[in-house]
Amino acid sequence: MNPKLKIGILAAAALLLIAAFVFVDLPHTWHYALPRRLKKIAAFILTGGSIAFATVIFQTITNNKILTPGIIGLDSLYMLIQTTIVFAFGSVPFISTSRELNFLLSVGLMVLFAGLLYKLIFRKDGRGIYVLLLIGLVFGTLFNSLSTFMEVLIDPNEYAKIQDKSFASFSNVNTELLWLSVVILVLVFSYAWRFIKYLDVLSLGREHAINLGLPYGFIIKRLLVIVAILISISTALVGPITFLGLIVANVAYQVMKTYQHRYIIPASILVSVIALAGCQLLAERVFDLSTTVSVIINFIGGVYFLYLLLRENKSW
Repeated sequence: MNPKLKIGILAAAALLLIAAFVFVDLPHTWHYALPRRLKKIAAFILTGGSIAFATVIFQTITNNKILTPGIIGLDSLYMLIQTTIVFAFGSVPFISTSRELNFLLSVGLMVLFAGLLYKLIFRKDGRGIYVLLLIGLVFGTLFNSLSTFMEVLIDPNEYAKIQDKSFASFSNVNTELLWLSVVILVLVFSYAWRFIKYLDVLSLGREHAINLGLPYGFIIKRLLVIVAILISISTALVGPITFLGLIVANVAYQVMKTYQHRYIIPASILVSVIALAGCQLLAERVFDLSTTVSVIINFIGGVYFLYLLLRENKSW
């Protein structure tokens, strides 16, 4: 089947699920319900698009379809930031209650950490992407340990607020944060567009990319910064969704049956929107909000991750 036709089918499925989410059981007081549902749809598109785009780029750079940007510790850093704020200042001060300030602080610190990590790793020749992954994994474990240590010491009521931050939620997305995220993401996507043409070559591996004349180090550093910004924004906007990138990227590769990124990237973004809208429908209509989107996605993603591992082991 033609890749463009497949993308059209995915787009139709995404629109169908969005329409179902917006109009099914729409109450008579639709003046109140409709804007809230549309705000969730905007959050689905922004978050899903950011995570999908970042994951495809990251997997292309690492040449590994199982790794996701979460391995460098950004999700763990986000939870450490939220835990530290509550531990140091409590849940009442302005820094905790202002969503805009919290958002900007979280995004800024995550991007700063990623930038310092990249600077440390790529400071000398001979240090590659796998050293970055190893050090990022170590930092992620450290951040988790520090978060757990502070969670044990804080008040149980404040601990409940931290637990809410550990699960992605689309129920109370701030409108101002959505507009701020749109502005930042438009700028990031505009800058990233010039590097899309290099991704097909980068998927061949470092040696082949260098032999074909690409400025490998220059491109990799900028793509990693783009990944860090996208993941930071999506995490700070709704919270961490661990397995979403793994699911949507690999499903896009399975559906499209191609490695051309001009098809993979839009397909992964559409699959991400389908996954978020579908899981939100399940959470609201089937489970009656007794669970969250991130729990459903992480459960499906965990099973899918085991499947990928077993499939790779069998092929090996």
